[in-house]
Amino acid sequence: MIELSSVTKLYGTVIGVNDISLSLEPGTYGLLGPNGSGKTTMINLILGQLRPTIGTVRLFGTNPWTKSRLLRRIGLCPANEVHYPRMTGYDWVKYLVQLHGFNSADGHARAVTALEQVGLAEHMNRPMRNYSLGMRQRAKLAQAMAHEPELLILDEPFNGLDPVGRRQMTDLLHEWAKQGRSIIVASHILHEVEELNPSFLLISGGRLLASGAPSEIHEILADTPSTFSVRSSDPRALAELLIKHDMADGIEIDGETLIVSTESDLRIQSGLPEIVMENGIVIYEMSSGDDSLKTLFPTLMQIHRGETRKGTLK
Repeated sequence: MIELSSVTKLYGTVIGVNDISLSLEPGTYGLLGPNGSGKTTMINLILGQLRPTIGTVRLFGTNPWTKSRLLRRIGLCPANEVHYPRMTGYDWVKYLVQLHGFNSADGHARAVTALEQVGLAEHMNRPMRNYSLGMRQRAKLAQAMAHEPELLILDEPFNGLDPVGRRQMTDLLHEWAKQGRSIIVASHILHEVEELNPSFLLISGGRLLASGAPSEIHEILADTPSTFSVRSSDPRALAELLIKHDMADGIEIDGETLIVSTESDLRIQSGLPEIVMENGIVIYEMSSGDDSLKTLFPTLMQIHRGETRKGTLK
């Protein structure tokens, strides 16, 4: 479906993506990285909106830079905002569907269906200036899906959605994938994407640092330094046990909560259940300090450069 061979994109002296090679079969993918990591540049290279400075890009076996008709096979939900305040959601989606070559009647039918799918049926005839951020996000998803493309590319699609909206979008994308269509979701939040059970592509500093199935990526991430909190029935006893069994590199106690620093989550994952059961300690809650990947990517970059022994990259 997509093939990048030694692709580098330069903006003057700034590197957008740096020597990326990958081959993606049809399926569901999560393109994960901090803000400014190169995700949007990579998407624009795949779409043919940017031309690589070095290397080659192939989309469905063809150079997208020279074949704009390929865009008929792709639906894009961009990260940038929609600024057509006087247009209704219906008019906007219908117009974009017609740009793909559909006539007015087909454009009408597809726009209505797509807007109903994303939950905007009651609001499709309102001006978009009256839409909330979440409603504009739904409208962007509707226009990306309306022409039923083979590949759906979503750049930060969950921005502005409340929890109910995120669940509805996730369910909708699950149904999309079940129909044999492909999805690429770009995000900087891991848990937003992993419910789709995609193969992951981890990018930072313009470099592809790791790729693989969720279990493989979790194994990499689990063997990197992290900080998390544990609320338990006996925090002092638990702290002593973690130190005794060499599971923590640093511990702070705050009431019932331990703030635990470790060079590898694997030590905690493998040993904590056993020691709390043996010692009658109840764990009320465990949580990481950051649900984004921004604290993990510097470590992955070190692994990529060979500066640390932690992790195994594919």
